[in-house]
Amino acid sequence: MLSKCAISAAIVALLALSAPVRADSHIGADTVIATVNGTEITLAHMMVLKQRLPAQYQSLPPDVLFEGILDQLVQQTILGEHAGDLSAGSVAALENEERALKASEVILQISTDATTDAALQSAYDALYGGAVPETEYNARHILVETEDEANALVEELNGGADFATLAQEKSKGPSGPNGGQLGWFGLGAMVPQFEAAVVVMDAESISSPVQTQFGWHVIRLNESRLKEAPSLDQVRAELVDQVQRDAIEARVAELSDGVDISRKTADEIDPALLDDLSLLGE
Repeated sequence: MLSKCAISAAIVALLALSAPVRADSHIGADTVIATVNGTEITLAHMMVLKQRLPAQYQSLPPDVLFEGILDQLVQQTILGEHAGDLSAGSVAALENEERALKASEVILQISTDATTDAALQSAYDALYGGAVPETEYNARHILVETEDEANALVEELNGGADFATLAQEKSKGPSGPNGGQLGWFGLGAMVPQFEAAVVVMDAESISSPVQTQFGWHVIRLNESRLKEAPSLDQVRAELVDQVQRDAIEARVAELSDGVDISRKTADEIDPALLDDLSLLGE
């Protein structure tokens, strides 16, 4: 009969065998996954290629994706050994890619350094610190062809008719089926004549007929409210974009100061040459 120690040891061994294989703690981006005639293919090469795959490939099982990516890199390496000198177009593409990657890393660092709580607060204060609360309006309307029709509606409404029902029955506007409901809107959202009528109305009152280029409106102001400035958290993404954009522009301007730049203009080089691929030797 096995002792308790022996049973415990057996359980530990069984668990160890059934546990998922753990990644080697020493594996890093520079770990060599394969070699082709001495040319190394590293984990970094595979990781970068995976990030550039179309979305439909990203959902493949990890082992299938691993083997497929490695196969592609091996095949590319084999083919590359038999290539001659790169064409002018390929050389230019590599140079552009290197230029873009270097710039991206600098931009990432600038963006990271710039996005501080203090910078976001400063940007928020500049945008919203002195903002005066704006009035928003919630209204319904009925749109008809003539002033006589509009006057008749006003009489019905003053006599106790239901606004939403009349809007559904009479309004030719797109909001008619919804009882004429326009929802909340601020200044500048409506045509001037409509807005001018709304801003002087009391809540729950009915307007006299209002003419616009769309026809004649009868308006009911449901209510109005002051629109407060959003909180910092509500506009954080917008502020981050602004802070980072401003920081990048400032850094580019700073780095460009004193740089010796010589460039030709479109008056000196025919812009149509950009489409002449024969110049690349392809």
